[in-house]
Amino acid sequence: MFKKILIANRGEIACRVIKTAKKMGITTVAVFSEADKDALHVDMADERVCIGPPPTNQSYLVADAIVQACKDTGAEAVHPGYGFLSENAEFARRLKKEGIKLIGPGPEAMISMGDKITSKKLANEAGVSCVPGHPDAVSDAEEAVTIANQIGYPVMLKASAGGGGKGMRIAWNDDECRDGLERSRSEAASSFGDDRVFVEKFIEEPRHIEIQVIADSFGNTVYLGERECSIQRRHQKVIEEAPSPFLTPQVRRAMGEQAVALAKAVNYESAGTVEFIVDKERNFFFLEMNTRLQVEHPVTEFITGLDLVELMIRVAYGEKLPFDQSGVSIRGWAIESRIYAEDPFRNFLPSIGRLTHYVPPEESKYVRVDTGVYEGGEISMYYDPMIAKLVTYGADRKHATQHMQRALDEFHIRGVSHNISFLAALMDHPRFQSGKITTNFIAEEYPDGFHPADVPHDDPCLLVSVASFIHQAYQTRAAKISGQVAGREREVGYDWITYVGDKRYSTQVEPIDGGFKIVVDTEPYQVLSNWQLGQPLFRAKINTRPVCVQVERHSFGYRMFHAGSQADALVLSPVTASLQELMPHKEPPDMSRYLLSPMPGLLLSVAVEEGQEVKEGEELAVVEAMKMENVLRASQDGVVKKAHAGTGDSLAVDQIILEFE
Repeated sequence: MFKKILIANRGEIACRVIKTAKKMGITTVAVFSEADKDALHVDMADERVCIGPPPTNQSYLVADAIVQACKDTGAEAVHPGYGFLSENAEFARRLKKEGIKLIGPGPEAMISMGDKITSKKLANEAGVSCVPGHPDAVSDAEEAVTIANQIGYPVMLKASAGGGGKGMRIAWNDDECRDGLERSRSEAASSFGDDRVFVEKFIEEPRHIEIQVIADSFGNTVYLGERECSIQRRHQKVIEEAPSPFLTPQVRRAMGEQAVALAKAVNYESAGTVEFIVDKERNFFFLEMNTRLQVEHPVTEFITGLDLVELMIRVAYGEKLPFDQSGVSIRGWAIESRIYAEDPFRNFLPSIGRLTHYVPPEESKYVRVDTGVYEGGEISMYYDPMIAKLVTYGADRKHATQHMQRALDEFHIRGVSHNISFLAALMDHPRFQSGKITTNFIAEEYPDGFHPADVPHDDPCLLVSVASFIHQAYQTRAAKISGQVAGREREVGYDWITYVGDKRYSTQVEPIDGGFKIVVDTEPYQVLSNWQLGQPLFRAKINTRPVCVQVERHSFGYRMFHAGSQADALVLSPVTASLQELMPHKEPPDMSRYLLSPMPGLLLSVAVEEGQEVKEGEELAVVEAMKMENVLRASQDGVVKKAHAGTGDSLAVDQIILEFE
């Protein structure tokens, strides 16, 4: 077996590979940019090499630096993870020339499958079902419009070298096709250094289902079941699960056999994923093949009991697969939620900064956390904003979902915005729980974006009981400190008025063994907990139901997070409450005259000038963040009074770009 391998990546996937390598007794080498000198993967590895400045094109994408790091450390092989150089055929060739083994497929397979246009031609030849479309890259906007009209709207504009949702646009008419081509080309050039874009039919009511394959150098190729990846936002996966709640055994077998046929057609070795789009009649069409490890591979590992990274390493070393297709069995259900540093209440804009608190749920046979961050670490503006992948397992889909809901409640992150509330809302959504999902799910269910009102708590009185419990605990401590109670708990009941949102509740709190009996209006709650003052997670049994609520103490009272919902609670005595209700309400300032940057990023362009009239919906500026272009449009008619920022400026959140008269 290899004695030393280098991981040409960062973040959670680098940590993931290091864990398996250590389990196998293999020494690991981490590479890092100057921005990642204190990163978790750097600390976990046995050796580490700095490969350049923070920008990826000066560090993680520099093949020469990776090769030199291998030479300097004596690494025999490279695991590329996903992204960066993982599907770069020239990098694979360079390693081969230097006598360094790539833990992945050969360059020929990467070339064949890495280009979406070429891969579709090969898939057709291999007898794999393909989406109707034009086989070559388009030359200009008018050609794209012509092809789109021949295929029939809606169409998908896709970067040939794309991935991760970048360089992709749906067009429903000629104008959207022209604009989408421009945006797709720009994003593709920025992200992949290749601006070729092609056009294909957009399948309505689609599901995104992919087949995991693994192959060795002896001609053994097997598929390891499927993953349902239909919950997507802007073509980026949000939640994945295995198996799919939609496929029949017959369709699963047909998709698996076609995936294997395609892998064999290009002499594929290592782990790879063949992605399909499936319509409502369970007809399936080839999308692309990812010649690398997928972000969502843990759900496959849970249901098969296999370690895909270990299999990749063993295949790369020249070992045979220890099983054939008959040896693959699927057990239980697994779900993965991608936790990102982004603000779901502000159109999922990326968030950067320091993780002042980071406490993931405890791992078990039902819960797994793959992460590359730690408390006190930083989410950088230079890289993907993923914080962690939370994966849960159960005997069936219902139990896997319940474990996920509980684990999301227990995941405590502060310092940056995150999407846990959104993920919790998805888990609780009746349509998700029924399994009736498509890639349009988020757009259909949240057409105006995601808002706090989209996650109303199913039992607000439960939150009131938690706030009352916590307030009683703080009041008891204050009484002890002041000498009102001499070293013992209060043994009498207390009445409070609790405000949650705009609602007022009367609460009566009575001590019982292990907690309090709390009557909210007329509803009784028995709250048993050993919670201590200052703990961020309030774990309790409330009316015998296990509950975990995240709690923060503020000047106004208590902020609580549970099941995706956020609630601010103010607990007062009846007298103080009567005075509180006399306080005037302060209106927030009017910011409608300003165009604010909704995210930290680079101002790519400003499309208007001072004194210019603009109409509602007109493009005002383009801001790039995390390699994605975000077009800012006028929310109403107006006249530009002043430009406060210009092309090329770095913007902070809520920084003023334009002012209107």
